[in-house]
Amino acid sequence: MNKHVFALIVSIALASTAFAQTTVTEPWARATVPQQTSGGVYLQLRSPDAARLVKATSPAARSVEIHTMEMNGQMMKMREVDAIDLPAGQSVGNFHIMLMGLKQQLKEGQSVPLSLTIERKGGKRETVMVDAPVKPIGFTPGHH
Repeated sequence: MNKHVFALIVSIALASTAFAQTTVTEPWARATVPQQTSGGVYLQLRSPDAARLVKATSPAARSVEIHTMEMNGQMMKMREVDAIDLPAGQSVGNFHIMLMGLKQQLKEGQSVPLSLTIERKGGKRETVMVDAPVKPIGFTPGHH
């Protein structure tokens, strides 16, 4: 292989690593019933370096909150938090996004748009756009 071509390939690989972004996997929202005013979006986040999820917004709701989820015996405890830590290279999913003041019913087959703000070292921010598919009301994921 030509030395110049090889150098170009290595340079591109290194550059793409330097600009690695937070990735979102398994996003979904549960369908709501008519007149329901809140809903939830669940997802997994992975950041290549230490970061924090500091904000979420959606045009589907009047306000959006970040909530942690933790089992306490037989009961699931949820609480609003200011941020979720994203340790470098680890998948994080022990949280959800609460949509408060839904503007319309979330129906199966639709999707919920979200904008997530990730803060990195030094205050640098990244915006990640997500379209979470709406699943049936009775949907239960396998490992969330």
